[in-house]
Amino acid sequence: MKQLFIFASVAILSILSTHAQQKSETEKEEKTPFDGMDLTWQNGNDRRTHSVLQSKYVTGSVMLDANYNFSFNNPIDNTVVGSTALARHNEMQVSFAGIGAEFNYQNARAKIMTQFGTRSTVVPRNDYSPYRGQYDLANVYRYLSEAYAGYHFDVWHGINVDAGMFMSYIGLNSYYQVENWEYQASFTSDNTPWFFNGLRVQIFPNSKLKIEPWIINGWQSYGKFNSMPGLGMNITWMPKEWFKILTNDYYGTDAAGIPDRKRFHSDNSLLIRYFNRPKSKGISRMAFSATGDFGFENGGGVRAFNGDSTTPSQHFISGMIYNRIWFNRNKFAWTIGGGYMTNPGRYLVLLPTGDASALPNPNNPTQTVGTHPFTANPGDKFEGWDYSTNLDWMPNQSLTFRLEYVHRQSSVPYFAGRGGVTSPTGYTTTSVPANWKPDLVKSEDRIILALLFRL
Repeated sequence: MKQLFIFASVAILSILSTHAQQKSETEKEEKTPFDGMDLTWQNGNDRRTHSVLQSKYVTGSVMLDANYNFSFNNPIDNTVVGSTALARHNEMQVSFAGIGAEFNYQNARAKIMTQFGTRSTVVPRNDYSPYRGQYDLANVYRYLSEAYAGYHFDVWHGINVDAGMFMSYIGLNSYYQVENWEYQASFTSDNTPWFFNGLRVQIFPNSKLKIEPWIINGWQSYGKFNSMPGLGMNITWMPKEWFKILTNDYYGTDAAGIPDRKRFHSDNSLLIRYFNRPKSKGISRMAFSATGDFGFENGGGVRAFNGDSTTPSQHFISGMIYNRIWFNRNKFAWTIGGGYMTNPGRYLVLLPTGDASALPNPNNPTQTVGTHPFTANPGDKFEGWDYSTNLDWMPNQSLTFRLEYVHRQSSVPYFAGRGGVTSPTGYTTTSVPANWKPDLVKSEDRIILALLFRL
């Protein structure tokens, strides 16, 4: 009898424990941020409804971005200028190949994603912080796109505290092309950060709001340019599934050796899905995104506005808008859009590649040297505008075939012309004569064929 009582007690306690655990797990599910909302339509977001590599503790990820890009300028050195998405012209290229996973165990969390392909060189080359100090930071981090770990606190709808390397949100577009509506990002996104190193805290007061402060090394930099860290914050509010508004704001010192020069940048985006009939064989979904950026540098010889020849203006104003229409139960999509940027001082302009066009000055890595440098001095004005359109075929949630046409224009010679930006023959092994200079032109038209895979 006593043994039976003990057995029954153990059984009851086991049932109660299981029920409590299930209830706790259910409560956690109910507190998932943006729970029950379809986010697959959003620009810069994962379009999959689920991961096929998901298990209790690990969710794997495999991504591949292979493409063919043709510029009608047809540069002899097959080099793309002024883009973080592409590197080569008239060639098949692997822009991104990554494998990684997210890990979680008893509220501990981590994510690692590798990166190989041309972007592992194209993106870090725009970070001059490795010129400060030793250990070649560009190569140390080159093959990682994300690497962080942290802890999840069961407070409100969750608080995540993470440290490491993260993808940036500024410019709306994702670092991963498979998440974006367009392949070649507009100037607004292409000239703002893709990553940051540091600490972030994600706070979800309720299921529709995220507040995310950052303490980071700097503006798309592996290291620091000066002693002060960069400070930033993302606020995302999505009261309804079809409506999303967000702001990203940053403050830091990112001019090498000029700690008195402060940078402020505000990035603001709106996404609206204004039509949704997912089972329709005709138009199944329509949405648009709009982004406006405003920023400036002040101090250290420049001022935000109303500058003069002694203290030039140094600010950044840009915007972009895209509209996307899905067809046949979201298997096909058409996107059209474009943007504009003005940047007197060129402090965020991607420097053209080439023999003498993008060699960092060892005494001031924010400026260039050489026989024909593309200068980035305060007072050197730059304006750019672009438009693009594409067609996507998405046979399943893991695969996208994209055909895109892009036109880009600038106020000064900037894009690679027929003569290229490397040498008279286009090869790095060819000696560069004194009278040669990179062939830069003011406009570029290109066709992009891309295969984007995500598992």
